Amino acid sequence: MNCKEAGQEAAMQKPVVDVIIPVYKPGPKFSYLLRRLKEQTYPVNKIIVINTEEKYWKPEFAQEAGNLEVHHIAKAEFDHGGTRNMGAGFSRGDIMIFMTDDAVPKGRRLIERLVEALSWKGPKGEVMATAYARQLPDTDCQVVERYIRLFNYPEESCVKTLRDLPSMGIKTYFASDVCCAYRKDLFEELGGFISHAVFNEDMIYGAGAVKAGYGIAYAADARVIHSHNMTFIQQFRRNFDLAVSQADHPEIFKGVASEGEGIRMIKTVAKRLLRQGKFCQFSALIAGSACKYAGYRLGKVYPLLPERLVRWCSMNRGYWE
Repeated sequence: MNCKEAGQEAAMQKPVVDVIIPVYKPGPKFSYLLRRLKEQTYPVNKIIVINTEEKYWKPEFAQEAGNLEVHHIAKAEFDHGGTRNMGAGFSRGDIMIFMTDDAVPKGRRLIERLVEALSWKGPKGEVMATAYARQLPDTDCQVVERYIRLFNYPEESCVKTLRDLPSMGIKTYFASDVCCAYRKDLFEELGGFISHAVFNEDMIYGAGAVKAGYGIAYAADARVIHSHNMTFIQQFRRNFDLAVSQADHPEIFKGVASEGEGIRMIKTVAKRLLRQGKFCQFSALIAGSACKYAGYRLGKVYPLLPERLVRWCSMNRGYWE
């Protein structure tokens, strides 16, 4: 075999990658995301978009990427797990990378590094089922949220397997569909995402993968810019939905330490604020943490609450209809 033939064979063996993005009222950031995907060192086969409500879709998005495939659904059809499963059904790739429409690749090697991370092995040879990217704060990100991002997405990559559960607790299962790669064969083997999810479909999938003997890779050098400046009530509602997802799946989360991770995060952020002399930010940290904890505790006992209160507490109102 000559060099040219060897190169062609290597290219043929290269995993095919599809990117799947659920969108709702996409704007300029989504357009920028499409342009950045086109610039990646690792080629993207298809960008599969599941758009909620066709009236919000702008045909000019197709000019940003020639490999765009768009499917429209009604708002009532959207579901965190089911909509992503729909996108997976349109993919014929070896690897699927799920992203949100406001996550922008930092640099040109995002896809390449996520693909590499899926080839990592655990301490006992565990195969990686997923690999998620590091989320960097945007330029307008508030100070406390910026430090929380640094806590949740550190500079060091890691591999998480079942042996980490006693030390890492619920963080063992953590992955984020803001930008996360999945091996298609294992995705199908494990049954994909839960089809009706209020939130947290990525962590529920990750828990199933870890319990099945696979691993989760955190690829710190695969980076996206993504952050939100949530109000206190938004933080409350997000954590309410997070707790609902855990309460609905006791087979996964019962007996797994979770609140300790939140306490560790508060202490870490507080120390960083202290070192940086940002004393005025302590009130934001305390108030935000209190709202998160209140939402989390209420979500854990949501079956005992009146239906109207549950709907008010939830960020995902459509889930309850």
